[in-house]
Amino acid sequence: MTASSTRRTTATRNRLAAVGSIAVAGALLLTGCGDQTEGGGSDESTGTATQSAAPLADKLPQSIRDKGVIRVGSDIAYAPVEFKDESGKTVGIDPDLADAMGKQLGVKFEFENGTFDTLLTGLRSNRYDIAMSAMTDTKERQEGIDSETGKKVGEGVDFVDYFTAGVSIYTKKGDDQGIKTWSDLCGKKLVVQRGTVSEDLAKDEAKKCPSGKKLTIEAFDNDQQAQTRLRAGGADAGSSDFPVAAYAVKTSGGGNDFQLVGEQVEAAPYGIAIAKDQAELRDAIKAAMDAVIENGEYTKVLEKWGVTEGAVDEAVVNGGK
Repeated sequence: MTASSTRRTTATRNRLAAVGSIAVAGALLLTGCGDQTEGGGSDESTGTATQSAAPLADKLPQSIRDKGVIRVGSDIAYAPVEFKDESGKTVGIDPDLADAMGKQLGVKFEFENGTFDTLLTGLRSNRYDIAMSAMTDTKERQEGIDSETGKKVGEGVDFVDYFTAGVSIYTKKGDDQGIKTWSDLCGKKLVVQRGTVSEDLAKDEAKKCPSGKKLTIEAFDNDQQAQTRLRAGGADAGSSDFPVAAYAVKTSGGGNDFQLVGEQVEAAPYGIAIAKDQAELRDAIKAAMDAVIENGEYTKVLEKWGVTEGAVDEAVVNGGK
């Protein structure tokens, strides 16, 4: 998720693909969050045997090898990146990539659900080992700086970047409200997910709006709540990361609820967040992602979810600007 200087929270970069690239498995539907979901990796009961066959197991910290589990903080309501399918199983780009990395590392990635704006706090408090949730790598997050106040609020985190995504605006289908660019939002009401780049961009745009044309921003705990508000006519437009917006356009109401408007902006890297004092774990995650990219599993995952335009050639540590 993305923001003006921070995306899912940040700002200034390339364009990804058009809606047609989100040729996602059509039967999957957007559903609500649960409290905790496990996904990916190996069975703990066979952890030792699995690790012995895993090429990168020795790169992990011994404490994680002993547990056989990497705890993943994630906001599991952000299709197609991570969400629940009709059976309640956690699915999406991130769980599939985590599963592929688990095979390299010989551990199980357990996804634990939380609201997006609490994930880094959970990481710092050791509730999670990593945060993997369409989180944009930014300098502010690396340094523990609040993007809105510019003040230091924590020690920051390291990121292993693995994907690139921009931010999109969407409206009800057939009713674009004359919105083509961010400046067209002045005088309108926009719904976003709290703590994302979309919210930051909206706040920046609101400062530019002329007198008498206020941009009203309504922020929600998750993107599905924002979509529900727009669908019910409670707003003029919504904004979220391109893969998420495009997936909603394709699937909500059988493709009849929403439409993308304008062009994607603020393309930036998604990163897996890891505490600053966990360099060994960070390097193991990077090695696993690089291996998944090299062996072709990465491409298969992105093709499955129709997001190949966001692919990277290698994992990068702290590549966000």
